[in-house]
Amino acid sequence: MLGHPSRKRFGQNFLADPHYIARIIASIAPRRDQNLVEIGPGLGALTRPLIEAAGHIAAIEIDRDLAARLAAEYPSDRLSLYVTDALRFDFSTLGGGLRVIGNLPYNISSPLLFHLAQYDGSVRDITVMLQREVVQRMAAAPATAEYGRLTVMLQARFRVERLFVVPAGAFRPAPKVESAVVRLVPLGDSRPHIADAGLFANLVAAAFGQRRKTLRNALRPFATDVELAHEGIAPGARGETLSVADYVRLANALATRG
Repeated sequence: MLGHPSRKRFGQNFLADPHYIARIIASIAPRRDQNLVEIGPGLGALTRPLIEAAGHIAAIEIDRDLAARLAAEYPSDRLSLYVTDALRFDFSTLGGGLRVIGNLPYNISSPLLFHLAQYDGSVRDITVMLQREVVQRMAAAPATAEYGRLTVMLQARFRVERLFVVPAGAFRPAPKVESAVVRLVPLGDSRPHIADAGLFANLVAAAFGQRRKTLRNALRPFATDVELAHEGIAPGARGETLSVADYVRLANALATRG
């Protein structure tokens, strides 16, 4: 692919289909007064139309060879390039109203989403392409097979909207699975208050750690049957039956009781 081998350690599958490139750009609708950052620009399939529309963007690329190619193509007044791992990048340094865009590597998608969630106060929206199954989990409803830890942690901060599916054939090399584009918009003032973010995260992780376990057993380190029932939660239920609001309410009650 244009003299650059796909590197498995970086999870590289390059978007190449002009139809889907145009469709993604249309869904973002970038403008010149916006603060855009692209994660993993790769060979620049999205980067070029983004710069054309916005005038300037920031980009985070871990592959030094790809970063060098982009740096040679665009001056710094059009492309602010950060050659680093997006999992370690401090997105708050880019300012507010941030619009995050990217074709995210499948192998780090969940950790990267959790990392981005920390910056919801600085973000306007996140439009990314991920493995289709991951997007289904992100947008899932309670009491479905896809509903889990990722769902609850993201929907506690964002409105999640699945936009469209991108077939494997749109990439070079083609992955073995389909992808999907998803948009996350911070809840802002409607975001639920979480008294202890660490407790909330641990509680949710425990509830989905072993899906066959009842909450009575999964949450034993956190709450008794009486405490669960007091919050309207049946001890014999399983984690996927609780809504995001249920988890927030339970975590806040436990935080208050210490």
